[in-house]
Amino acid sequence: MFDLLKVAAHGLFPRLLMGAAALLGATAAQAAYPERPVRVIVPFAAGGGADIVARLVFKGVGEQLGQSFIIDNRGGAGGIIGTDAVAKADPDGYTLLLGQSGPNAINPAVYSKLPYDARKDFAPITQLTSYPYVVAVKNKLPVANLRELIELAKREPGTLTLSTAGQGSSSHLAVELFTRQAGISVIPVPYKGAGPALLDVVGGVVDMTFGDAASASKQAEAGNVKALAVTGSRRSPLLPNVPTVQEAGLPGYEASAWHAVLAPSGTPQPVIQTLHAAIVKVLSDPQLKARLAQDGIETVGSQPADFQRALETEIDKWKKVVDEAGIKLE
Repeated sequence: MFDLLKVAAHGLFPRLLMGAAALLGATAAQAAYPERPVRVIVPFAAGGGADIVARLVFKGVGEQLGQSFIIDNRGGAGGIIGTDAVAKADPDGYTLLLGQSGPNAINPAVYSKLPYDARKDFAPITQLTSYPYVVAVKNKLPVANLRELIELAKREPGTLTLSTAGQGSSSHLAVELFTRQAGISVIPVPYKGAGPALLDVVGGVVDMTFGDAASASKQAEAGNVKALAVTGSRRSPLLPNVPTVQEAGLPGYEASAWHAVLAPSGTPQPVIQTLHAAIVKVLSDPQLKARLAQDGIETVGSQPADFQRALETEIDKWKKVVDEAGIKLE
């Protein structure tokens, strides 16, 4: 009793009550999240792969949390515009980013200046997906497997042409990593997108490409190209008989693209945890897995800390490739 009277005499008791009330109020507010629609910025145009993934995943998240998740497409500048908008948004959980390997891991390596810091300006929530590229060559190229392709490139250095989805794109850097590890030299031919890059391999205009699994597998099944390997750490379900680059003779090689969900740095942890739990539950749905598998995409659902470590590893990995290749974009 004496202690309580002493506390009250010093005016501490009212302050303790006020602090407890504030804490309870903050907890209640966070527990109610989300109380209004959440905006998910996709830094690419509608209809593309990132947009499709965002709409599939956040439809389910909205059902889980009983609130609307509105997809906001803000394409332009290789994903920089939309990504920067999230970096500068209020960290309240009501603006999220559909991240991708390009804007979040590769742009920091290829651009000398970015309006955002990919390591510090975002709170990781989870990696959604992972998907490989397919090493596809034109039918008339006299090779039957990846080892023969590497041997041909070594016999005729600087003569084989290889189309990419654009200078500094994810597929371009996957190519640069491949040529350095294989010790070969090719002529990169940048296109405005993976589709045109693959079509010119089908037409025999260029010798090969690193294409997306969905499109390249269809062309391979139709007999229009030869699929020699996939760039991921394991085989693609779309091409189960096609080995990985590692299996085909280049140990240690791995290059995969991915999607992820991030929030502005400083977003409260209870909000991050609520979103993470809902997203991971959606990713476990067999129907969603089957739908994404049609495009050669696998679901992941990592913990926030694990994704942050993976992201920083990716940034360092591609920075080394970019520096060695002398690639810079302004």
